[in-house]
Amino acid sequence: MITRSLPSLDTTAALAQQLAPLLKAGDVIALHGGLGAGKTTFSRALISALIAQETDVPSPTYTLVQTYEAPDFPIFHFDLYRLDDPDDVFELGWDETQDGLALIEWPDRAGRHLPGWRLDLTLDLQTEGGTETRTATLEPHGEDWQKRLHGF
Repeated sequence: MITRSLPSLDTTAALAQQLAPLLKAGDVIALHGGLGAGKTTFSRALISALIAQETDVPSPTYTLVQTYEAPDFPIFHFDLYRLDDPDDVFELGWDETQDGLALIEWPDRAGRHLPGWRLDLTLDLQTEGGTETRTATLEPHGEDWQKRLHGF
């Protein structure tokens, strides 16, 4: 498990940019954290880094999934907050992501469909004395993730 302090949204974006070169087709990143924790900020920065240019990345809150073509693999950005039943993920193209990156906000809504080989990224927002700070915790699941994150 890796923990990083993120004193600003810029450092949240920087974390995404540092992680981008380690990613490959078939990866799953499960983004945990409450409203306003920085999940969408992280996602925007990661998608832009993988596409290698500043990209308009709207929150998929209402569409539930947005797809992007990166040079090396497609990116599937899911927001499952409004999902009623875990089986509904298949209506979103869930089973078409094996050749791309699945970036999942509110992954707990996927239930048993969330893959065991994934990177859990938890963003925790704390407010002290009117100042907001974030902490990122990266928890690799699977030997491949542990190898790639070694020294991160």
